[in-house]
Amino acid sequence: MSIYDLIVIGGGPAGVTAAIYAARYKLNVLLISKEIGGQILESYHIENWPGTSLISGIELADKFKEHLHYLKVPIKEVGVDGLKKISRGFIVGTSEEEKLETKSLILALGTERRKLIVPGEKEFSGKGVTYCAVCDAPFFKDKTVCVVGGGDSAASSAVLAAEHARQVYMLIIEDKMIADPSWIDQINQRKNIKIMYNSSIKEIKGSVMVESVILEDNTEIKTDGIFIEIGSTPATSLAKEIDVEIDDKGYIVVDQRQETNVEKVYAAGDITTASNKFRQIATAVGEGAIAANSAYVDLKK
Repeated sequence: MSIYDLIVIGGGPAGVTAAIYAARYKLNVLLISKEIGGQILESYHIENWPGTSLISGIELADKFKEHLHYLKVPIKEVGVDGLKKISRGFIVGTSEEEKLETKSLILALGTERRKLIVPGEKEFSGKGVTYCAVCDAPFFKDKTVCVVGGGDSAASSAVLAAEHARQVYMLIIEDKMIADPSWIDQINQRKNIKIMYNSSIKEIKGSVMVESVILEDNTEIKTDGIFIEIGSTPATSLAKEIDVEIDDKGYIVVDQRQETNVEKVYAAGDITTASNKFRQIATAVGEGAIAANSAYVDLKK
């Protein structure tokens, strides 16, 4: 069995950057991810990526792929089912029942979408309930949709949905929006977006497809679709298998080198406590570069 110098798990900005730097350091690196891009694939418009005034998440992910192919970085587009620590490194088990050995690991596992956990959500997932406006907004042309959430992802989803849907209801559980001011400005310019503060969903109803939502005050809103954008939780189950330290919020604890408490295991991106917990593409890229550099330095000692 071939032993890698480094395996990077996760294909978002942090993982891609780590793999790029590792390749430039001439490490025997492997990138494992079901898809390249991570959550940016769900981003409608990205306006804070240096050198590019406006780009979609899908376009930026394509550029990531081009860069990886240019550097001939090997990629396995599979899931990871398990991690195990051994005397000379780690064993990575994939969803294709492979066992891959590596001297070091970078965990760029990202986050998973939060669910509402209300009646009807699971039953109508893919039948009107969606967690990706970029993927599904075009299916709701001239229809009515609800966007749940008040942050950046909810705001961008509402703006995108408004380009297709006849009416967009933005349901915000609090009495204010916490999105970036630029997104709020765009929402205010859309006549077909109605913001409903202090509103939370109690139940999702329908027959074959979603037909309405019931709010906590028993108000019923007729709707064809629901975009759930209420944040994410860190995907740390794999990290726990090798006793990586997790903080009380569920994020991987790293030092300034992006190293965890487990020797030769590093973490980068939205899953970590780094970058003052400012979870952006730019900070994820920086963390990925630092993690790869730390791995390189430690491997060459």
